Amino acid sequence: MSPAARRILLAVAARRRRFSTDAAASDPSRASQQLPRGKRWDAVVIGGGHNGLVAAAYLARAGRSVAVLERRGVLGGAAVSESDLVPGFRFSRCSYLLSLLRPAILRDLELERHGLKLLPRSPSSFTPCLDGRYLLLGPDAELNYSEISKFSRKDAVAYPRYEEKLENFCKLMDFVIDSAPPELRQEAHFSMVDRMKHRVEKSAFWGHLLRHVMQQGQKNMVEFFDLLLSPASKILNTWFESEVLKATLATDAVIGAMAGVHTPGSGYVLLHHVMGETGGQRGVWAYVQGGMGSVSSAISKAALEAGVQIVTNAEVSQVMVNETSGMVEGVALVDGTEVHSPVVLSNATPYKTFVDLVPSSVLPEDFLCAIKAADYSSATTKINVAVDRLPQFQCCNTNLEGGPEHMGTIHIGSESMEEIDVAYREAADGISSKRPVIEMTIPSVLDKTISPPACY
Repeated sequence: MSPAARRILLAVAARRRRFSTDAAASDPSRASQQLPRGKRWDAVVIGGGHNGLVAAAYLARAGRSVAVLERRGVLGGAAVSESDLVPGFRFSRCSYLLSLLRPAILRDLELERHGLKLLPRSPSSFTPCLDGRYLLLGPDAELNYSEISKFSRKDAVAYPRYEEKLENFCKLMDFVIDSAPPELRQEAHFSMVDRMKHRVEKSAFWGHLLRHVMQQGQKNMVEFFDLLLSPASKILNTWFESEVLKATLATDAVIGAMAGVHTPGSGYVLLHHVMGETGGQRGVWAYVQGGMGSVSSAISKAALEAGVQIVTNAEVSQVMVNETSGMVEGVALVDGTEVHSPVVLSNATPYKTFVDLVPSSVLPEDFLCAIKAADYSSATTKINVAVDRLPQFQCCNTNLEGGPEHMGTIHIGSESMEEIDVAYREAADGISSKRPVIEMTIPSVLDKTISPPACY
């Protein structure tokens, strides 16, 4: 890989959309600072999504001068709250739950002090059935046992062992996710001291990883790789017999992807059920008070406090690369402004970054071909609805002000894995699913700041 590609650090976030948003009701998410003329920055971040803001905040806390350049008038990328679609309502336009944001980031950036308030859900899952039954799941072990027993006592006993197994695998994933991976460098470009330092860093990473692997043991590692490579259906069929339970869990493996329950590799995403945490509790997913834009607002406040310069309405048109040395020199904006820095981080997708922004002449042909071949297809769409009453379910007693069935994720069309797979195959054939798999959340049941009284 060329020096230019190596110096462009990716903080990959979801594709940015062109809609009017409010990244929370706070000024920091809307404020646009002016870039000092002629300043050379230690690092420039393309895009003000939450990943880019986190990277900028950490760099600034380490004493680096950092500029964040956001194309739109507000910050947040996919973590935004839209307030002008329906008067009085605020919608989380893209992302809608928080759990996978690393606990270390929450602590290091003191996001709670900067206004972030999480609203854990209990129960966290509700699956209504056409036969009049339903399944509730959540962080309460006694509730889980009681609910699953309605369908299978064997599964009720197996479920805590299943979660314990996944939590054990998460210990290995925690190390991988929280560690900076060793960079792949062409050492010929570096001094002897830098080469030795790089080799020590690589050795330390692989040494720690090996220790974690050894702690898992051979049997667990075989099961771990089986989880990573297998279809979700294989994993769930191994553990459970109840179709409703298997289908409810299987939605975690396919949501957002052009994939079915029988797709190899979909088993890995089952880890997301327990990989995240809220308030130190594994597997707990939370709403964010004020909508997901509050996440970006809190991070932007932390970044500004650390000294980050954030500029909105600043669209990057190109990453500037020295044709002779192959080194990054900064970015150029659409208005012709040049922002100079030896390090550029991109909060855009790999495709947007390397195909649209980086000159193709400085990138290896095979690398560019691989980027262009990336598959961004999805079988999922998201709609936001404002209503004046809560939906009611025939399988539950009427709860006009919200009951347990309204608090978590509501799974519709998920009574069996076969139902999910049929919906996927129809989407893969290019037609709308006759019985689509629906995941519905009603955050205003817990968050009264995002809708008018008696509305949801």
